[in-house]
Amino acid sequence: MLDPGTAGAIVAIVLAFMLAVGVHIGVALGLGGLLGMFLSIGAPAAFGQLATVPFSTTNSFTLAVIPLFILMGSLATQAAITSDLYRAAYCWLGRLRGGLAMATTLASAAFGAASGSTVVNAAVFTRMALPEMTKFGYDKRLSAGCIAASGTLASLIPPSILMVVYAVITDQSIARLLMAGLLPGLLSAAMFMLGIYVMVRRKPSLGPIPDVRISWRERFESLYGIWGIVVLFFIIMGGIYSGIVTPTYAGAVGAFGAFLIVLAKRRMNRTTLIETIKDATVTTSVIFIIVVGGMLFARFLTYTGLVANVSDFLLSLELNAYLYLLAFTVIYLILGMLIEPIAIMVMTLPVMFPTLVGAGFDPVWLGVIAVKLAEISLITPPVGLNVYVVRSASPIPLTLEDVFSGVFPFILIDVITLILLIAFPAISLVVPNMMM
Repeated sequence: MLDPGTAGAIVAIVLAFMLAVGVHIGVALGLGGLLGMFLSIGAPAAFGQLATVPFSTTNSFTLAVIPLFILMGSLATQAAITSDLYRAAYCWLGRLRGGLAMATTLASAAFGAASGSTVVNAAVFTRMALPEMTKFGYDKRLSAGCIAASGTLASLIPPSILMVVYAVITDQSIARLLMAGLLPGLLSAAMFMLGIYVMVRRKPSLGPIPDVRISWRERFESLYGIWGIVVLFFIIMGGIYSGIVTPTYAGAVGAFGAFLIVLAKRRMNRTTLIETIKDATVTTSVIFIIVVGGMLFARFLTYTGLVANVSDFLLSLELNAYLYLLAFTVIYLILGMLIEPIAIMVMTLPVMFPTLVGAGFDPVWLGVIAVKLAEISLITPPVGLNVYVVRSASPIPLTLEDVFSGVFPFILIDVITLILLIAFPAISLVVPNMMM
């Protein structure tokens, strides 16, 4: 048997190698955890964990909310709620300078309340909004950057899958975390819209005013199309906030509600139903593979005492609490350039969460900061996932350089928003505290 430090070093090297050669992050974490347990506590214990962890992790009432939220998002996409949202936002904001980009941001934020998926948001609005903005003379880099950045809003605005993953890993209340993301998500959307306004005021050619007249009657009629998303949002968040339903039950109600909306809009047939269920199943499976692999890795860290040892060592340094938070931020941003957000949480939280809570930070507020950092990582090079989604889904010629160039101002806006959330924790905590 090896001591925990030596086993940890070997696992770190092997894990880095597997990630470098392209092994799926969930598989790499699981194999790394098994190797660590094999080296430190023996083969029988390691294989015992392999036999029990996958079932004990997935056989969880709490985790059931993830496939339900994913199914709800797939059904909401099938119901074409996005086009109704975009039309309403366009009718109200389209006549402003930069209004189409603002409308895209607002519609993406609203759709995040149904999809919970940044990738879905980015892909859908790329196909729908990018041609419209370029047709009206908008700079394609600003348009692509706006869509990629706005897609990340689904990470914070409830129902957020990342918030659920954070809650499961850290054993926190899903309901409180979902509520905690509401105001920060709205703040992020408002900051993006303000940033767009400043950019087009400084350089009007980025977002000219469309020569289209929209009557007040058309504006109010456009609001009829958004009834579906409004109903879903209030069913889910109202039910959780009032305590009538748990987050898992709210996910079930939301998925069923989305199904009824699809039927009401007559946009469901046998083929689309099968494709919707298939899409939700594949997405859920990918997430669960990462979670199971991460749990095996976390068992290795726990059984060898590495988590407690590292946490105790860091706290023994008696540094300023915000230095610990700075280190956490830097680690997240660096990993975010290479790995997708769920994997980052699974890898880092078992070690960093006890340290940061021990330093005095509120665990719910910390969840908002972690998800916001994950949100930023989705648009940072070289592996900003949303950037690649926009590039691959674009119906017009677009290079990765175009998207990264366009998204850079939004990264700066996100950093400013992050500073505000750190400086004023009440933004994140006021809604969940009112629940109590």
